[in-house]
Amino acid sequence: MKVTGAVLETLGLPAPYAQSQPLKLRTLDLDPPGRGELLVQVRAAGLCHSDLSVIDGSRPRPLPMVLGHEAAGRVMAIGPDTEGYAIGDQVVFSFVPTCGHCAPCASGRPALCEPGAAANTAGTLLGGARRWHLGDASPNHHLGVSAFAETTVVSARSAVRIDSSLPAEIAALFGCAVMTGVGAAVNTAHVQPGGSVAVFGLGGVGLAALLGARAAGAYPLIAIDVLPSKLELARELGAHHVVAAGEDAVAEIRSITRGGAQITIETVGNEMVLAQAYAATRRGGTTVTAGLPHPSRMFSVPAVSLVAEERTIKGSYMGSAVPSRDIPRYVALYRAGLLPVDRLLTHRLRLDEINAGFDRLALGEAVRQVVLFD
Repeated sequence: MKVTGAVLETLGLPAPYAQSQPLKLRTLDLDPPGRGELLVQVRAAGLCHSDLSVIDGSRPRPLPMVLGHEAAGRVMAIGPDTEGYAIGDQVVFSFVPTCGHCAPCASGRPALCEPGAAANTAGTLLGGARRWHLGDASPNHHLGVSAFAETTVVSARSAVRIDSSLPAEIAALFGCAVMTGVGAAVNTAHVQPGGSVAVFGLGGVGLAALLGARAAGAYPLIAIDVLPSKLELARELGAHHVVAAGEDAVAEIRSITRGGAQITIETVGNEMVLAQAYAATRRGGTTVTAGLPHPSRMFSVPAVSLVAEERTIKGSYMGSAVPSRDIPRYVALYRAGLLPVDRLLTHRLRLDEINAGFDRLALGEAVRQVVLFD
């Protein structure tokens, strides 16, 4: 079938992207779903810093590539030997397909699925196929999803069925921002009632982490960012204190918490911010990082502090989630009013506005923007 999609053909084109147009709208041919795969009509797709890091070249991926990984849609067709789905089901995509059999999957850590990671690196679906065609080329899939397209083919292992009554523009957020941010707080950090938490960086993932920590009963809950508008939104979402990012931030956090936060969560993807988060963590505390810095960047800490202060540093990829368990659980918390993730949605776009949307994201002028397809 013929599909319009946003294709990245060149890494590192300069901003403003509304002028350089790194994402080109192309008419692609899309194969039908193969064994274990789904054809999905994409209804809403979010713009995420993980997409931006591919566009600006800080996380290189094989090109050309149909970008986009945070989305929701409806099942249009089901490939052979694919169980658990019906035509018309609403699904949220998970950006790591999970084989269910490798050592991480078998130990309950599907975010670290080894075949899934290999497929994502290669730009294929979980089974190794590419379903896109553009002339003589076979464009790559972004994280097994390629959501910046009217219709896409995904492995069924990349999809989680949810309540069809949830608006797609809200459902899409659960596929990355919510799963990653809330998961960092509840799955990775194990925030406890009354535990102090500081969240560094208030993009979609950071604000979702703040919401997750709030739902878990964190106190005090501290939000840190460079932008006053995001600090104000964090306060509205339940932060007890807001701190302007800068050289005095660590001292202010340590003063508020009388020695440092029990848990700090860094979502910026910057090793210097991670160092600040570590410095703002109390003795015996845990520093969680959910950001993705450039692969060449290094992070160092005083080695003795790990032992003498019993400190812990933990990475959190995809919110340490089990998508089939956590996405429906977070949707239930949203419906109960405990995770007001709709407040993260700041802009609605058409697909032809996507490059301008990434300008807005790069400048920090948006939390979550969603491309709507119907």
